[in-house]
Amino acid sequence: MIQHHPDNNMLLEYASGSLNWAHSLVVSAHLQLCPKCAAQIKLLNRIGGALLETVEPVPASKQDDETGQAFARLMDRIDTVSDQPEETPAERVVATVEKPFVSRDPVFSSLPPVVTKLMHGNPVLKWRRLSKGLREARLKTGQSSHEVAFHRIAPGNVVAEHDHRGKEITMVLYGSFSDADGIYSRGDFLVREPGEVHCPTATQDQECLCFSVVEAPVALTGFLGKLVNPFLSIKPQ
Repeated sequence: MIQHHPDNNMLLEYASGSLNWAHSLVVSAHLQLCPKCAAQIKLLNRIGGALLETVEPVPASKQDDETGQAFARLMDRIDTVSDQPEETPAERVVATVEKPFVSRDPVFSSLPPVVTKLMHGNPVLKWRRLSKGLREARLKTGQSSHEVAFHRIAPGNVVAEHDHRGKEITMVLYGSFSDADGIYSRGDFLVREPGEVHCPTATQDQECLCFSVVEAPVALTGFLGKLVNPFLSIKPQ
């Protein structure tokens, strides 16, 4: 059972469309596994719709009119593209180089639909070892402000204690881990703010896969951190 959820402010930002795209990815994945939060989003959407019905209509400005014309031109371009001749065999090969993500690995056996869709653009994961028992695979998402990645923790592994230099949002996709504040299992949603320190530990019987979004690289604590931190960076893709 999911125990940890996005707070009400984050859900409200998501429902209103003001939450940044990278954070919205993780919230979407959580909503697809959490009936409680999904019901809350539906309620917020209904409230928002009801409020819009009470707003007095405002005459369109010149800027709004220009925006409408730009949208119309865009739709015309889309229609024009659909009338273009069929692509050549060579062009078709280039377009299909990136095949849909397929894996027999059990940690990827039951991904939320939004993560599965994201994997279509990341059919080959490039894992790099961050420490003993911890690996990371960065994901291409088409945005430049946050790093989106999978983090895979080996069974029983203790991740080095680290601080956060920017907001980090993590959702568990497989297995579970714990830290000083609790236990996090599939679907659980965890936000760490700058200055917060934790030391995640995977359960002994299975590995843990997390879906994470970070604004800035973490900072390892202690003597090891002094050696490693200058080389840590995020790389949005």
